[in-house]
Amino acid sequence: MTDEPKDRPASPVISVMLIVPDAGAAASWYGTALGATELWNLGGVVGLEIAGAPFFLHEVNPDNPAETSPGRAGVTSARVELFTDDPDRIVERAVAAGATAGSAIEDRSAPWGTHRQGGFTDPFGHKWSVGDRSPLSRL
Repeated sequence: MTDEPKDRPASPVISVMLIVPDAGAAASWYGTALGATELWNLGGVVGLEIAGAPFFLHEVNPDNPAETSPGRAGVTSARVELFTDDPDRIVERAVAAGATAGSAIEDRSAPWGTHRQGGFTDPFGHKWSVGDRSPLSRL
């Protein structure tokens, strides 16, 4: 039970829905590569989470060309950010599972100090940046 007053609105949650060719295959890959666990599965739409952070998969709908996968579009316009205690391990695990390595994990200078970050592109064309939790230190 929470101590928050009942009339206080819940804090908003922002998540991402990734368009993929096959939601089942993608859910399996994210489980293997990133340790994602399934919240629910509606067939073509799957809810997943990584350490409590939800994200969703949606299969390409041929009747809606405005929502397509990066593989079909040939480009992606968003990057998924994953903050973790061990970015090196996450990127290594993703690449071992079939992701394409992106920028190498390295220490980068940031206004709050050093930020360790690198990335990969998943097999479905989505770009991921993986870094330590330092950008969240002010939250």
